[in-house]
This record gives sequence, structure tokens and C-alpha cells, in this order.
Amino acid sequence: MKYHVLHIKTDFAEEWKKDLFDQQLFDLGVETIDGNDYYIQSEVLKENRSALTEVLTSFNFQFTIEECEDENWNATWEAEHPLQELPLGIKIIPHCAFGAGHHETTSMLINSLVAANLSGKNVLDHGTGTGVLAIFAKRLGAKEVVAIDIDDKSVENTKENAALNDVEIDVRLGSTVPPFRGEPTERGYHLILANIHRNILIENMPAYAENLVAGGELWLSGFYESDCPVLVACAEENGLHLLATHTNGDWRFLQFHK
Repeated sequence: MKYHVLHIKTDFAEEWKKDLFDQQLFDLGVETIDGNDYYIQSEVLKENRSALTEVLTSFNFQFTIEECEDENWNATWEAEHPLQELPLGIKIIPHCAFGAGHHETTSMLINSLVAANLSGKNVLDHGTGTGVLAIFAKRLGAKEVVAIDIDDKSVENTKENAALNDVEIDVRLGSTVPPFRGEPTERGYHLILANIHRNILIENMPAYAENLVAGGELWLSGFYESDCPVLVACAEENGLHLLATHTNGDWRFLQFHK
């Protein structure tokens, strides 16, 4: 999968203004931010280029756009982000900026996983990235863990990290929520994890609700306080009820119950 990088010279007097700016770019398909570099899939950029240009022009920011060389970008990222050691002896090699477990959103989910009873549970990690959440779930006793991501590099990275940690995970390439393929009596997941963009969470809310067992939980993160009302309303419309809200800096994590 090809990527472009937007080099943007930003100037914000207050951090919250940068957060709002970043959110606008996430809404238009930007996936990863590293300093002043904003990474976006080339196909998504092609579709949203005019809208992105309009946003950047409205802020009077200078910017350039260039295609990423896959090999060079990966090599640079891996040199700057070597193997990461996390609790429970879990090790993660974070290829291509998919996340190593230290971001506020990921750490909130990891802390809750560690405190949960996952023994015998079926778990889905939607938008798995490096597979870090899926690996924690399996290490913590989950029976079956499915990890899915739209990016083929992420899928390969998750497989690599699963092997590195000696855990078995069903890793798949795709964007939609896959039904649980288990015994006939098991008609869904006990826990669904999704640490991705707000709009993707809203789009997939009906599928999350449909694929949870009665009494199952949905854990969502990857968004700000301002995103919570629309996410809670969407969840309620689909029969999911808010259990708790967790906070880490500007980021939020919502727990829902079916």
C-alpha cells in the first residue's frame, strides 16, 4: 500500500488548536502524525486532495506533499523505533508507524485488558496496527483472538509480532467487522477492541453491536472529548450502553455493554 507524506509548517499558540487541526486532517484520511509530517494513503490523498488543500490554505500554512519510498520510509522508521518491551514480557516491533503500545489511547486499553478477566473469551481487535492489543488479549487468557486491519503491511507486522511473542492469533486483511467463526454455540465476540478514527467507529457501530454476544463489551478509543457525544449516541442507537469513560490527556476511551 502506497503512502504520501504532507510536510506542514504549523504554528499554534495553544495545544488544543493543534488538536482540532489534526482532527480535521484525520477526518480527511491522514493516518499517522510524526512531528510536522502527516502520512496518508496515496489513494485516499487522491480522493481528498482538494479538501486537504482547502484546510491547509485556510490556516495559511506552508506545506509540501511527496510520495513515500516504501523501503526507505520503513527502514527509517524501524531504525528510530526499535523493538519495544511492554508489560507481561510482551515485545513489539513497530513497523511503519502502526504503534508500539505507548500512545495514550493504546495504554488506556492495555491497562483495562490487564485488569479484565479474559479467560475463555473471544476477542476482536479491529484496526490492529502492530497487533499489540490482540497479543495482550491472547497473553491474558482469551480463547480466540481475531485481528484485522485494512493495511497489508500491518497484517504482516501483526503476524511477526504474534510469532515473536509465541501466541496464536487469527490475523486477517480487511476493513469490515468479520463474524466470529467458532463453534455453532458461539455466535459472536465477548469483547471488541477498536482504537481507530471516530468516523470509522461510527460507520462500524452496527456491525460491532451485531457481532457482540449478549453481555459482551465494546471498547473504543482513538478520539477526543468532543467526539464522545456522537459516539455515545450512535452506540445507544445500536443497543450498546455506556459503562465507563477513561481519560488520558486529551484522549478518551469509552466502554460499552450489550
